[in-house]
Amino acid sequence: MSDFQLDPQLVRDCFVLGRIKSTRLLLLNNALLPWFILVPETTAYEIYELPQAQQHELLEEINIISNHLKQNYAVDKLNIAAIGNVVSQMHIHVVARRVDDFCWPGVVWGTNRKQPYRDNEVQQIKSRLTEMLAGIFVAQ
Repeated sequence: MSDFQLDPQLVRDCFVLGRIKSTRLLLLNNALLPWFILVPETTAYEIYELPQAQQHELLEEINIISNHLKQNYAVDKLNIAAIGNVVSQMHIHVVARRVDDFCWPGVVWGTNRKQPYRDNEVQQIKSRLTEMLAGIFVAQ
């Protein structure tokens, strides 16, 4: 979509890492947890509103990022959600959780505890994605 715009809240809270197919891949600016956000380029608000082919593509992208997290981070559990109460633009959270993370076993949504990423950390994450997902991920 040529006129696609990320929600201003997502722009404030995240780093835009790049694209996987027709989905923007973001990194929440909180180094306490590996937390990616997928934003399909659509005007639909809910997953069920997407054409079936786009639903399948989105699920494939969620699986790609989930697998990337499991392979590259110490992960005990993945939290995957499309909540959208604050940001109505369709977006899917894929969060790597550990039994020793700062809010385990509680939820991560809405927590105020944050540690911003350093620029070199974001670049390392982007480089790892580019290497591990060659041909799938395009960095921005």
